[in-house]
Amino acid sequence: MISELIIRQVSRTINWKGIIGVLGAFTFLIGVTLLLPVIIALHFEEDSWRGFLISAAIAIGVGAVMYAAFKPDKEVQLRDGFILVTVTWFFLSLFGALPYYIDGTLPGYTDAFFETISGLTTTGATILGGTTASGVVNPDIETMPKSILFWRSMTHWIGGMGFIVLSIAILPLLGTGGMQLFSAESSLMSEDKITPRFKETARFLWFIYVGLTIIHFFTLWVHPSVDWFSALNHAFSTLATGGFSTLNDSVGGFESAYIDVVITLFMFLAGVNFVLYLRMVRGKFSLVRSNRELQFYTLFTLAFILLISASLWLTNSYSIADALRYGAFQTLAILTTTGYGTDDYLLWNSLPLALLAVLFFTGASTGSTSGGIKMVRWFIIFKDILLELKQRVHPSAILPLRVGDSVLKSTQVRTILAFLMFYILIFVAGTIFMTALGFDIESALGASIACLGNIGPAFGSFGPVENYAEIPAVGKWVLSFLMLLGRLELFTVLVLFTPAFWKK
Repeated sequence: MISELIIRQVSRTINWKGIIGVLGAFTFLIGVTLLLPVIIALHFEEDSWRGFLISAAIAIGVGAVMYAAFKPDKEVQLRDGFILVTVTWFFLSLFGALPYYIDGTLPGYTDAFFETISGLTTTGATILGGTTASGVVNPDIETMPKSILFWRSMTHWIGGMGFIVLSIAILPLLGTGGMQLFSAESSLMSEDKITPRFKETARFLWFIYVGLTIIHFFTLWVHPSVDWFSALNHAFSTLATGGFSTLNDSVGGFESAYIDVVITLFMFLAGVNFVLYLRMVRGKFSLVRSNRELQFYTLFTLAFILLISASLWLTNSYSIADALRYGAFQTLAILTTTGYGTDDYLLWNSLPLALLAVLFFTGASTGSTSGGIKMVRWFIIFKDILLELKQRVHPSAILPLRVGDSVLKSTQVRTILAFLMFYILIFVAGTIFMTALGFDIESALGASIACLGNIGPAFGSFGPVENYAEIPAVGKWVLSFLMLLGRLELFTVLVLFTPAFWKK
C-alpha cells in the first residue's frame, strides 16, 4: 500500500512520458550514428559491418517505438532533467556496446559496456590487450577491426561535445530552471554564462568543435608516419580529451617528436572553455584575455610542464629536449584528462611521478571536454584559503571573494566546497572497494581517481602500458559508475539518490 502511494506521488511530480520520449529520440540518434562504422567496415572489407548494422537496427527500432509511444506533449521540467541526463548517458552506453558483443570482438557484454562508457565519458580506460578475471584473452588494439577502432574513437567524439550540448542545447527543453543543473560551473563565470538562443549557441559550439577536429586531422595527416585513418581517430580522441588510440603503444607508437608536439598543443586547446572560442569568433577578445580561469589554466599548465620536465632532466637523466617533450606531453595528457601516453611514467623517479600524481586531481577548464575537478574550482578554493588567512589578520574587514569583476556569493563557494568533499569521499570509497577486490593500494588509488576523473591510465596494475581487463565484472560496473559520476559532475547523478528528490 505504501509503495503504491509512493509510485503515485512520484508519477504526479515526474513527467515519465516526456523522459521516455526524449530518451527514445536519443536512442534513435545513436542508432543512426552506428551506421557510420558500417561505411568504414565496407571500405576495409571487414565482416564487422553486420554487427554494426544489426546494432543500428536494434537501436533505431527501440528508439522509434519509444518516441512514438511516449512522444512528449509538454515541456520537461528541472526534476525530469536530472533523470533524463543520467539515464541518457547510461542508456546510450548500453546500445553503444552492442557492436562489440554482436560482432564477437569482445565475448563478454560487461567488457563491451565498460569500453563503451569509457569512450562516451571520454575516460579512455580500456580492457583491450588484457586477460579478464575469468581467463578470457581480449584482443590487442592493433588486431581489432578498423571499424571497431573507429567506433571507439567516435564514442569519444560524441561524448566530448555531448556534455556541452546536453547543458546548452538539450536542457533548455527542461524550462527556465534547466541551466541550474550545472550552476556549480556556469554561475561562477557570469560573463560566460549562456542563456539566450540556446540552439544557435549549440550550433556555433559544434561548428568550432568540428573545425578544430578537422584542423587537427590535417596537422596529423601531413606527417608520413600517420595515415588518414589514424589521423582521424586521434583527432577524435584528442579534441574529446578521451585517449583511445589505434596503437598498442598509444601516441608513443608513432615515435615522432612532431606528433607529440602537435597533440600536446591540441590537448591544451581542447582543455580551454569552448565558450571562449565562441567569444573569439564574435570578436570579444577582451573577455577572453580577462578570463581568470584561462589565465590560471595557462599558468598552472606552464608551471607543471617546467617542474616535471626539470625533474625528468635532473633525476631521470633525460636530455633537456626529451625532458620537455615527454614532460609537456604527459602533463597535458593527465591535466586535461586525455590519458594518452608517450612514455611509461611509472618508470620515472619519485619527484616527477609525485608531481604527475597531483595532476590526477585537477582537470582543465569548465566548458571544455575535459573531466576532473576543473581549474576554476581550484582557483576559487585557493582564493578562499588566502582570503580566510587574511580575515584572520583583519577579523573585522569585509573581504569579498572575486573572480574577475564578479563577487561570488557564499552559496556558490559552498557548492564548490561540497563538490570537492563529495569528490574526495567518492574517490576514497572507490579505493576501498578496489582493495576489497584484492588489488594493492597503489592500483586501487589509481583506478578510482582515473575513472572518477575520466583520465584512463592510472598507477600500479593500471599504468599507461597496462589495461583494466583483469578487474572482476562487479568492479568494472562500479568503475563504470564512477566514470558516469565524473562526467556528469557528481550532483546530476547523486541527487537521484536523495529522498528529497522523490518528494513532491
